[in-house]
Amino acid sequence: MPIDLALRFRYIKNLGNTIIDFFSQVKGLFGTFGFIDVIDILFVAVVIYMVIRIIRDTRAMQLIKGLLFLVLLYGLVSFLGMAASTYILKGIFSNILIIVVILFGPEIRNILEEMGKGAARSNLIAILDSGAAVEVSEMKKTIDAVCKACADMSDTKTGALIVFERETMLGDIISSGTLLQATATKELVENVFFPKSPLHDGAMIIRSGKIYAAGCILPLTSNKDISSSLGTRHRAAIGVTQQSDAMVVVVSEETGSISVADSGNLQTGVSTGELRDILTKEFVIDPSSSKDSAIKKFVRRMKR
Repeated sequence: MPIDLALRFRYIKNLGNTIIDFFSQVKGLFGTFGFIDVIDILFVAVVIYMVIRIIRDTRAMQLIKGLLFLVLLYGLVSFLGMAASTYILKGIFSNILIIVVILFGPEIRNILEEMGKGAARSNLIAILDSGAAVEVSEMKKTIDAVCKACADMSDTKTGALIVFERETMLGDIISSGTLLQATATKELVENVFFPKSPLHDGAMIIRSGKIYAAGCILPLTSNKDISSSLGTRHRAAIGVTQQSDAMVVVVSEETGSISVADSGNLQTGVSTGELRDILTKEFVIDPSSSKDSAIKKFVRRMKR
C-alpha cells in the first residue's frame, strides 16, 4: 500500500511539473510574440483558406480527410505503445512529402493554374464578403420553382433529374456538365429538361439556392437489388446519394411520377405537396435555429 501511494504521488508530481512546463513555454512564446508574427499567421491562414476553396470541389478533400484520419491513428497507436503499428505509420509519415505530391499532383497543378488566372484574388475578396449564407427567401423561391416545374413535367411526362447539393461538394460531377449559375425559375428548369434541349439528358445541380450546372453525368448505383422497372435516371439518383449526402428529385419519363432519392434510398410516388415539404424541411434553415451551426455556416460560405 505505501508503495502504491508513493507511485501515485510521483505521478501527480510529474503531471504537475508537466503542466507548469507547458504554461512556461506558452508564456515564453507570447513574450516574444510580435507584429510580424501576427502577419505571418494571417498570411498562412489566408493561403490555407484559398487552397481549400480551390480544391474543395475535387476528390482531394476526401484524400485530406483520409490523411487526417491517419494522423489521429498514428497518435493513438503511439500513445498505446503499439510498436508494430507505430513503425508502419512512422514509415508512411517519413515519406509524406512524396506521398502528397503523388496523390495531389493534379490538384497542385490546378491550384497553380487557378492562381495564375486570378482565382487567388477572387478568393481573397470572398473572405471579406459578409453575405455568405444562403438567404432563406432565396432557397424558398428555388424550392417553389422546382416544385412547380416538377408538377408540370409530371403532367407532360418529361424526364428530369435535379440534384440538391448539401455538405459534400459535387465538383467532379459539375465539371462533367455546363455551368449556369442562374437564379432558379420554373421556366428555366422546364427549358433545361425540354426533350429537345441539349442538356435534358443530364442532371441539374442546385447549389446554394441557385441552378449551378446542368447536363451533368451522375454515377449509377452498383446495387443489383434495385428493381428492374427503374430507369437510368432513378439508378443515377440512387448512385449519387450513395456516394454523397446530396438529395435528388426524379421525374419519370415513362410514368410521370415524382421520386426523391436520399442516402441511397428511393421514395417513389411523391406528390408535389410532399416534395415541397421534404425540400423545405431539408434546405430551408431558420437563421435563429440551433441547427444552423457555425460549421454549416462556414460550409455555405465556402461554397459561395
